[in-house]
Amino acid sequence: MKEKIIVKAKGLKKSYKMSKRNIVAALRGVDIEVKEGDFSAIIGPSGCGKSTLMHILGLLDRPDEGTLEIDGVDMSRLKEKKAYKIRSKKIGFIFQGFNLIPTLTALENVMLAGKYGGMRTKERKERAKKLLKLLGLQDRINHKPNELSGGQQQRVAIARALINDPALILADEPTGELDSKTSLEIMEILKKLNRKENKTFLIVTHNLDVAKVCKKIIRLKDGLNA
Repeated sequence: MKEKIIVKAKGLKKSYKMSKRNIVAALRGVDIEVKEGDFSAIIGPSGCGKSTLMHILGLLDRPDEGTLEIDGVDMSRLKEKKAYKIRSKKIGFIFQGFNLIPTLTALENVMLAGKYGGMRTKERKERAKKLLKLLGLQDRINHKPNELSGGQQQRVAIARALINDPALILADEPTGELDSKTSLEIMEILKKLNRKENKTFLIVTHNLDVAKVCKKIIRLKDGLNA
């Protein structure tokens, strides 16, 4: 059976104009391919283009040049409204700083992502509860972020990323604000989801211990594949 390609990007270029004379080339022609069930890390020194690549793959930014397909859909000429729909349904995000809404409970934070994905209230409530239980948070669903530990907040963020059953989960330094013990626990959770649920992960990290846990490592240097 042929492996399904979730992300296929060729020749991605992106520059930022910092001033009239200062143009920074963040990406200078990056190629990347992610197959269904991959558990990959993107690593490289600071300023190599990791975050820019993540933003482009997550449809949060557009490349200046190059082609990008996500789950078989060509993103090159997509209008923002269509890109938003694909981003909401096909891509899950896990951020370094958790990015939970402080006034909402764990359950409400997860349900909100389901709303953006077009899920009905009853369906997203049931799914959010199921995911939080899967992640060991069944007793914390009515707690707000400031009542949760860092590791618990990141587990809420993982549940939020999963609620729309995305084709791809992008994790940007998912252990960056956690201690080493909690970091390992979070990586074990992601590995388990990859192994048991066949979830596809692409993890940006500067932490080599995190990268070593991944099945594949994609290296960037000076905006290029290394």
